[in-house]
This record gives sequence, C-alpha cells and structure tokens, in this order.
Amino acid sequence: MKLTFLGTGTSQGIPVIACGCSTCSSPDPRDKRLRTSAYLEVENSKLVFDCGPDFRQQMLNNGLDHVDAILMTHEHNDHIIGLDDLRPMNFRQGIDMPIYGLERTLDELKLRFAYAFEKRPYPGAPRFNLFPIEALKSFSFQDIDILPLDIHHGNLPILGFKIGSLCYITDAKTVPERSVEKIKNSKVLVINALRHRHHNTHFSLDEALAFIEKVNPERAYLTHLSHLFPPYEALKNELPKNVFVAYDGLSVAIG
Repeated sequence: MKLTFLGTGTSQGIPVIACGCSTCSSPDPRDKRLRTSAYLEVENSKLVFDCGPDFRQQMLNNGLDHVDAILMTHEHNDHIIGLDDLRPMNFRQGIDMPIYGLERTLDELKLRFAYAFEKRPYPGAPRFNLFPIEALKSFSFQDIDILPLDIHHGNLPILGFKIGSLCYITDAKTVPERSVEKIKNSKVLVINALRHRHHNTHFSLDEALAFIEKVNPERAYLTHLSHLFPPYEALKNELPKNVFVAYDGLSVAIG
C-alpha cells in the first residue's frame, strides 16, 4: 500500500487569507497546506479519503488521474465540497463514482449536490453511487476489507477507516474504546492535531500525542494542521521519534 497526503491543512488551509504569521509566510513548501485529504493505492485500487474544495488542484499537483471510490469521514464542507470535480473520472472511467459514508453524510450530499440526483440531470453533471456504511461494520470494495472506525468530532459521530495496517483518522476529539482496540499497534496511524491549545472538536497536539502513545503505532503522521502551529521545521522538533508532521505531497509506503 501507498498513502499520499493530498492535503494536510485545516478548513482554512495554509496560508490563511490575509494572515502574515510565520507559518503562513513561510517559504518552505511543506508549510503550504491544502484542505485535508489522502490518496490510498491498494494493489490495483485507488481510494480517496474525503474530497474537499482543493480536490482538483490536489490531483493535478500529484499527477493523479484515477479514482475508484471515495471514503467520507463526515459531511463538513472542507471534506465534501470538491465532489463536483470528480466529473472527469465519471467521463474517462465511465462510472458513477462509488461514495461510502454514514447515511447522515450521504443524505447531506443529496442536499448540497441536488442537481446530481435529479431524475433527469443536465448533461455533464457528476454521477455518484452512494453506499451507506456503519461504524465498526466491515465492508469490502474490490476485494479490499475496510473497517469504518467510530470517531467523535466534538459531539458529532464521524468515521475513521482501517485498511490493513493503516488507520486513517481526521477531525477526532474523542475515540471510543471499541475503536481504540481496533487501532492499537497499527503500522501507520494518521491522526489530526489542530494546534497547541485546547479545542472543543479537534485534538490538540498534546491530546494527539497522548492518543498515539495509547495505541502504539509503528509510525504516526499528524494532519489537519492549522497555521497556529510554528512552521514545519520547528514543529517536527517537538515530536517523538515515531511521530511525523505530514505535508502535502508526502507519500508513505505501508507494508
């Protein structure tokens, strides 16, 4: 398996409009963060975690041209609003794009992309095939076993995903013990860390590090980062040796 980070920023991205902080003004390309998403290659299948407003640019930036399915963590705008840009895959691959998510999330897609679900959609509208899934109930896609994880984004139940030895989690504030047991001892854990200070709906850095210590992965990668962190070079020096700052375009091999 190979995981490529398409975006590693929070909902505003980095740089933030009209901000001149040290992170937003950093010349290091690793400090330029599009909204959080990732591209997973498993044998011959290409899966995308979330599809936010930067999806088109993310695919172009990484030279990617094929998507077999979308795995949705939840329905917030920074995770879904790029779905219209799947149209080239509809046309080139000749498929209605499979999208897997909580039934609540899929219902929200029907509202925000109502034009795609009309009985007679206009020519050129995106085409989606929606599949409701539930936390901790495994399903298969192209012979790949996928386990949705129960994650809480503040009071909102959302999903993480376990595929083989990878666990992908974003926007977590708490993780119920029934999911913790599934995550323990993964080879690669992707986990969100918003900033140093407490936040009501996202892990802070200390909370993310405590969770990493609890579940004991071989390697952990921090994503969904805000500009309130220092630039990449300073932030990476704050972390334990098995914890890394993810950045846009980083590819990680997973055995």
